[in-house]
Amino acid sequence: YAQKYSRRIMVCHVLRYAPFYVEIKKRILKGEIGEIINIQTEENVSYHHFATSFVRGKWSNSDVCGSKIIMQKCCHDLDLITWLKSGIAPKYVGSLGGLMKYKPENAPVGSGLKCLADCIIENTCPYSAKKIYVESGRWAQYAWTSIEHLGEDLTEDAKIESLKRDNPYGRCVWHCDNNVEDHQAVMIEFEDGSTAVHSLNGGVPKPCRTIHITGEKGELIGNLEDACIEIRHPDARKGYEYSSEKIDINVSRDMRGGGDLRLVADFVQTINGQTPSISSTNLKDSIYGHLIGFAAIDAMEERKIVEIEI
Repeated sequence: YAQKYSRRIMVCHVLRYAPFYVEIKKRILKGEIGEIINIQTEENVSYHHFATSFVRGKWSNSDVCGSKIIMQKCCHDLDLITWLKSGIAPKYVGSLGGLMKYKPENAPVGSGLKCLADCIIENTCPYSAKKIYVESGRWAQYAWTSIEHLGEDLTEDAKIESLKRDNPYGRCVWHCDNNVEDHQAVMIEFEDGSTAVHSLNGGVPKPCRTIHITGEKGELIGNLEDACIEIRHPDARKGYEYSSEKIDINVSRDMRGGGDLRLVADFVQTINGQTPSISSTNLKDSIYGHLIGFAAIDAMEERKIVEIEI
């Protein structure tokens, strides 16, 4: 319909606009590592982020929120993969994963149902609602929605009382109604024979996104949070095994890699008739990322390889 009625569509996957990934895309387009053979990406979600969003919070139960974690959290990563493989359709998808950690049977001795009501180990627990939301002030946009009507009366005492009573973010992470996976791996084969693997790991101490691309001429390795990319090529000279170039992406390292405002700027430029940036994907590539996510859900739940028919 967009083509039929000459309309513009921009899917807001912001990581394509992060300078870190833009630099990777430019290097691939220049042919620095040759044709892509394999892409490996990881999203490692911190313990406090995972507990807030996917154990206690609004995306913790797929029956309620309507979305599995591979689509809610990792759609960005699947989109990056199809963007880097632009124009080449995914063919087969496999996936394995599940919920291992955040379950009642794993609750430590002494834990209760609510951190500040009946837990005798709250003071030493890294998932303490008091530590994460009150003392550290993390995730306020979620933790205090049920009492934000208090306005200026939203005191520390009011927050603590809320966590003791009916605030869902005061629940023990081992005693919630969560059912989404805390780890999952997605394997993809494209129509040109190349492959990709994306891994989600929830509950890690240090959050990060990583990428490793193997090409016909070399390889590219990067870490979004460190804002550093390394490109390696074989080097058979005596005393060498490979040559290496390290690229420091010296930009603001804000949330989502600095891509938000760059996406908005690109959209405005496109609407004004200017040529879109390399971050603006063909709509088919964005659709491919979604199809991979949906196929991964089926593959994991049914323990099978899913063929994507396009």
